[in-house]
Amino acid sequence: MHYFFPLIGYLIGSISAAIVVCKVAGLPDPRTQGSGNPGATNVLRVGGKLPAAITLFGDAAKGLLPVVAAAAMDVPPLWIGLTAIAAVLGHLFPIFFQFRGGKGVATSYGAIFGISWLTGLLVIASWLAISLTFRYSSLAALISMLLLPLYLWITTRSIELVVCGVIIGALIFWRHRANIARLLNGTEPKIGDKSKP
Repeated sequence: MHYFFPLIGYLIGSISAAIVVCKVAGLPDPRTQGSGNPGATNVLRVGGKLPAAITLFGDAAKGLLPVVAAAAMDVPPLWIGLTAIAAVLGHLFPIFFQFRGGKGVATSYGAIFGISWLTGLLVIASWLAISLTFRYSSLAALISMLLLPLYLWITTRSIELVVCGVIIGALIFWRHRANIARLLNGTEPKIGDKSKP
């Protein structure tokens, strides 16, 4: 039965909140505007604060819900972590949208909250501190993912969850490889910048 939860995590993760929100709101497809990324930061660029907030909530919820469901069924920590990874993979490679997904940050954060609310608070606090200081959403996400395994160890003492956290962080870094290049050469857009990178 344990394998059921990662499968559900992947399917729920495959629902792109950005694409759905933009379609309902009559906004352009976020995959064709701004940075081309179907995520909350790009929806902020192309549609404003309210659609971006709804997208952020939706992307976080699809990481949170399957992980909470797995935890409620008392499945082992490894399978809770695998459910979190599956939800993130669903966002990155959504089966419902030609496997063209977003960067996975909000979904990762939702999944992390499902694993441990304290870990989630630490990760969000790290994101806020970096984003408010430097105004780069990608930089804040990357640093928070670097700290994730440490936070998981402090709050859960589960080596299985720490390893899953490392995998989630690696996926986020891989998906942000273009952002990393732009951060290094100084062309990464800041939060609120409507220009295309």
